[in-house]
Amino acid sequence: MIYITQLVYIHPGMESTFGEFESVALPLVDRYNGKLLLRIRPEENSMIAGTLERPYEVHLVSFKSEADFERFKADPSREGMLHLKDLSVRKMVLIRGMAL
Repeated sequence: MIYITQLVYIHPGMESTFGEFESVALPLVDRYNGKLLLRIRPEENSMIAGTLERPYEVHLVSFKSEADFERFKADPSREGMLHLKDLSVRKMVLIRGMAL
């Protein structure tokens, strides 16, 4: 099992474009032995400490294997919507991990 955490930073005013991409991408996670464990949109007052800027969203997903994650990323439906991700996302930090 692998865990993927994404810190998503979007361009101002591009929330609906990002949402359009997510409406296609997120349902595909289950198709590739994955689970959306958390999708959080932190508020400004929820930041307690740290040096990173507050992301628009934080996603935590799991996949049974790295191969499943790679197949998810290569899904034709998702690839067909990547232009929306490219338009809306300013920066994304991806953190790979495992449960201990």
